[in-house]
Amino acid sequence: MADVDAAKSLSGLLNGIAQKVYYNNSDITEELLKTELYPELPQEEFRALHEKMKGLLKSIATADMDHAQLEAFLTAQTKKQGGGGVSVEQAAALSRFWKSQRIRVRESLLAQSRWEPSLRGLSWRVDLQTATSRGDAAHSGPVALMELELGKVGQDSEFVCLEFDEANINQVLKKMAEIQESIDRIVHRT
Repeated sequence: MADVDAAKSLSGLLNGIAQKVYYNNSDITEELLKTELYPELPQEEFRALHEKMKGLLKSIATADMDHAQLEAFLTAQTKKQGGGGVSVEQAAALSRFWKSQRIRVRESLLAQSRWEPSLRGLSWRVDLQTATSRGDAAHSGPVALMELELGKVGQDSEFVCLEFDEANINQVLKKMAEIQESIDRIVHRT
């Protein structure tokens, strides 16, 4: 019975950490978790357990471990000497938690890493200006029109319309080439 209670408490702790860290539930605090799940455990022991589980969850979530990676990681953690490792029971609880919460944690991490507002759509076209009814040319060349659809999660989109002449398009293309060169330098350096 004590093993079942310990497994439930650890499962509750992992879910509480996920609620606070990944699902932005501000009602979950370290004090609440200690009071509800580990009332008899001394504060320092609870804090050490909390930080260890939080760190392990962060490692697992950051790597978005699949089943094989998770098992290898947890096996290595159980073989660590001293207080740095985890027990077999803790490894099993972490494995159960990750199998049930992986998709939700991943979606939360992706949502937290997005810039807001985000680009939802882009459309463009090139217009050729024709002569006006009086015969004079309205513009000297083609005009590129670009419409950007921007929005925040859960809100309606906003639209921004941009107009470029040939010189503006060349400037944009030059800046894009500079960005690509910077990315290439960083990628090839690593």
